[in-house]
Amino acid sequence: MSSSVLTAPPETAAATPDVQVVAPGPRPGPARRPPVVRLPVSLVVLLGALTAVPSLSLDFYLPGLPDIQRETGATQAVAQLTITGCLVGFALGLLVAGPLSDAYGRRRPLLVGIGVYTAATLACAFAPTIESLIALRMLQGAAGAFGMVTGSAIVRDRATGAAAARLFAVLMLANGAAPILGPVLGGQLLLLTNWRGLFVVLAVVGTLTFVASLRRLPETLPLRNRRTASVADARRSFAGLLRDRVYVGYTLGRALGAAALLAYVSASPFVFQGIYGLSAQQFSLVFGANSAGLIFMGQVGGRLVHRVGPARLLLAGMTVCVAGSVWLVLALLVHAPLALVLPGVFAVVSGMGLVFPNSTALGLSRHGSNAGAATALMGMVQFGLQAVASPLTGLGSSTSALPMAVVVLVLDVAGLVALLILTRERTPVAGRPDLLMQLA
Repeated sequence: MSSSVLTAPPETAAATPDVQVVAPGPRPGPARRPPVVRLPVSLVVLLGALTAVPSLSLDFYLPGLPDIQRETGATQAVAQLTITGCLVGFALGLLVAGPLSDAYGRRRPLLVGIGVYTAATLACAFAPTIESLIALRMLQGAAGAFGMVTGSAIVRDRATGAAAARLFAVLMLANGAAPILGPVLGGQLLLLTNWRGLFVVLAVVGTLTFVASLRRLPETLPLRNRRTASVADARRSFAGLLRDRVYVGYTLGRALGAAALLAYVSASPFVFQGIYGLSAQQFSLVFGANSAGLIFMGQVGGRLVHRVGPARLLLAGMTVCVAGSVWLVLALLVHAPLALVLPGVFAVVSGMGLVFPNSTALGLSRHGSNAGAATALMGMVQFGLQAVASPLTGLGSSTSALPMAVVVLVLDVAGLVALLILTRERTPVAGRPDLLMQLA
């Protein structure tokens, strides 16, 4: 297996545009500039596709969720378990994917995971019952977790701090295409096929991702930096992460914001199509427009992070989410029309464009030696909270979006509180980010 660093070979680098990020290393003096790592754009897009597997798996079939409910005779809450099952699978898969990625390198575990993901996705298209679909979605999620871990860990292998935050923001351009293009394409494809055909298309995407990873993805974790693949070592890694209160703060803030976002995502087909009467195609356009805000904010943050700092951008993003959720609750309480509801939704979604890259970069910057496990634990907490939040929105009235809005508000406020309280170092540690100290 190749142990090459994340750079293009000479003949490729000459023909392929590069994305530049600052490599990790000691803080430069006044006359020095940190070294620059050149990442081919094609490789950045591939990493974005790998980290986008969760979004694509969750969002692509959303326009067909009401059809799944009707065909299987399930209730709304049970139909939403196809989302929950995928999230639980992601959380469990991350428990395995992170330590394996740190022990065997980035490539081999990824290729196995994407292969299983593709097979499970194809099986979803032929699921005979809602119960079997939920089980297959769980397997799909567990296998897809390897893509998320690998993409994020490779970024941490090559950059840290503000440089990593900027690269995560660049990846969000590819990653953000999934929630935009997914529901839009899914809604349009429903004019030609049914919800089962959507899973066939997802299986084709999985196959293409596997081939691209096989051909283009380098190994970025040298043998000397790999950890043992024992259960005891994995337990020690996770225990060490959980003892780092500041890391836990970034992880919880990110996860609670993501859970609020998923609460909206899982309820949105029923809210927009069932309550406000939009068609599957209209819903996909509204969903895509909101997701465009997430991409836009991510790219703005990527341009500002070296001047403003990831901590300030993280707090700004979480504040935007809280403001949007407050707007959403107030608009629904006064029975405002859809045009006045949508700005609140837009803020809830777009604010996460600042939260995702900066919380990830700040959290992983503290644990470079076990980035795979640190990425896995971040994702596991996120998907675990999302799995709980998703069905909660289906327990309220089917004629009101207020239950969804309340769940979103509670989670966003909790995320902001977790960031402000847990990420403050009692005794500042050199080289480690402290949110409140950076804001001072």
